[in-house]
Amino acid sequence: MKTLQYIALGVLLAPAAVAQDTNVVPETVEIPAGFFYMGSNGLGHDYDEAPIHRVEITRPFRMGVTEVTNLQYEQFDPGHKRLRGKYGFSKEDDEAVVFVSWYDATAYCAWLSEKEGKTYRLPTEAEWEYAARAGNYYKYGWGGVFPDNMKKNNFATHHETYSFEPVDLHSMRGGRAHPLGLYDMHGNVEEWCLDWYGPYLPGTRTDPVGYADGEFRVTRGGSHSTPVEYLRSANRSAMLPGDKHYLTGFRVVQADYPKSTPLHRETPADRSVSQQTHVWHKADTAVFMEPVEFVKAPECGSGVPFYRHNHQPAVTWCPNGDLLAIWFSTDSEFGREMTVLSSRMEAGTNEWQRPKEFYKVPDRNMTGAALFHDKRNGTLIHMNGVEAAGWWRNLAVVMRKSHDNGATWTKGKLVLPEHCPGHQVIAGTFCRADGTLVQVCDAMPSMEGGSIVHTSDDGGETWRTRGEAGNGDFAAGKTGRSIAGIHAGVVELRNGDLFALGRTGNIPDKNGVPRMPVSVSKDGGETWTYSASVFPPIRGGQRLVLMRLDEGPILLVSFDPGTKDDSQPRGMYASLSYDEGKSWSPKKFITDGKHRFMDGGAWTGHFIMDSLHAEPKGYLAATQTPDGIIHLLSSKNHYRFNLRWLEQ
Repeated sequence: MKTLQYIALGVLLAPAAVAQDTNVVPETVEIPAGFFYMGSNGLGHDYDEAPIHRVEITRPFRMGVTEVTNLQYEQFDPGHKRLRGKYGFSKEDDEAVVFVSWYDATAYCAWLSEKEGKTYRLPTEAEWEYAARAGNYYKYGWGGVFPDNMKKNNFATHHETYSFEPVDLHSMRGGRAHPLGLYDMHGNVEEWCLDWYGPYLPGTRTDPVGYADGEFRVTRGGSHSTPVEYLRSANRSAMLPGDKHYLTGFRVVQADYPKSTPLHRETPADRSVSQQTHVWHKADTAVFMEPVEFVKAPECGSGVPFYRHNHQPAVTWCPNGDLLAIWFSTDSEFGREMTVLSSRMEAGTNEWQRPKEFYKVPDRNMTGAALFHDKRNGTLIHMNGVEAAGWWRNLAVVMRKSHDNGATWTKGKLVLPEHCPGHQVIAGTFCRADGTLVQVCDAMPSMEGGSIVHTSDDGGETWRTRGEAGNGDFAAGKTGRSIAGIHAGVVELRNGDLFALGRTGNIPDKNGVPRMPVSVSKDGGETWTYSASVFPPIRGGQRLVLMRLDEGPILLVSFDPGTKDDSQPRGMYASLSYDEGKSWSPKKFITDGKHRFMDGGAWTGHFIMDSLHAEPKGYLAATQTPDGIIHLLSSKNHYRFNLRWLEQ
């Protein structure tokens, strides 16, 4: 058998014999000991691949020639067979097993180890990249270009495949093996690794095993329905270890565990956050404060990722008197680079701090976030969507909590774990009179998909979906199982009904004029009845706020496009209802009449605010602090006023 010299790896490779009986035991090939240089220059979205550092693999190991198949995995877990073909993926015996968590993969390895009498485990991240590179420093194990004939087999394209149509994963060995005899190191399905995800450190590493603890487990290799840049040898991805979906499986390594000591990393804590309980003082006069920007660029050299598009805020107040705001930052709303940033306005100050990275699952789209202050116990709750890949169609929902004013947060918990429509989180979480938490989500990733609610009666630990995504005839007088309109705002009425207003799903009034739809539910969100409101519809780049003020009335903040007559007011307005949504006060435009040239960010851009013109667009979020001040965020700006000002 011909031997191959791989100088870059510093080893002499001789392909080894493989294990037999591939129906039960994964076939393996020996990967010899050696060294390589791990990572990349870490430019742009790939910042987590730096610094390049030398890694020494001191012992040979055997690696699965292919990813573990359905037939192999089901020897361990026969019940998994019911997941074959879910959403149209991975139906056959010899296709890669998917819908397996990190815990499932490691349990399979433990079972196989006991059965075979030798150690099987997941590869470390370093072992995976070492094997994937096969002695080169190109993008892929074969070289610098992803082969065109492989794109068809691996469903790898230059653009994210955003449809959710069923496609088959190709059978094992259907692609091109790279020089070490491994298949599908680039594409087919992502592969779980052993390590906790964390930043690379400079200097030589010997048999590294990552960090001792973390929140995400590393995945490598990319998958079908994924742009080829995510299939590179150096690309790093990660997931919550309990996550499972149609993009991720695993392959095994047959070798003892490395004896290296894991890296230690302290739980991140913002020690600058005060833990003193704030004393609030309510103003007895009308208040409208100068608008300020809450979205700012991070400090130069801070390492905080910051992209062109900053949008979709959420905001709450903290027991220490601070305001906490979050939003997503990305180059594309479809992008995997999307991260969630935060900023804080400390009690007694008038300026927002520079942003920090708040939450990011590596290489996952993070669309949709909410913040809620549970006044019953001072706990802050963060809810966030996490995609399986890019776009925002197939989101799971993660919840975190903070008991110290946001200085630290619990590890993310998948509370709505299925990656599917109906999980795009909308800011506006609230607590019903009976203590039930309500989280509103877009029902479908479309303009006409409507919204649904999820409820929790145990403080957010478990959630129940009410209604049904995409199920609603939004005509007046009709009843359906979702709220009319996306990005809906929801409040509880005094009689226990839920009352909602949304974007799109517009309903004509008695004069045939399209109006913003009203949805009312008498059964906790299972079914909704629709009617026309008195308000003009809103459109792209706009999201309303609907909330109950501490003083009692319901507040709507929305947008009025106005008319061609420039002498008439238009833009962002507020309206109050003192009779549970039956009637509403005249519109109060959110302006104090001063002339300002402002930047609305995101889809809004620059605009003039004056006596007749308020901000024309923006995704709105709001909270009311115990001093009565309503804090309203648009996509970039922070407005502050109280009920007395609204009633003037």
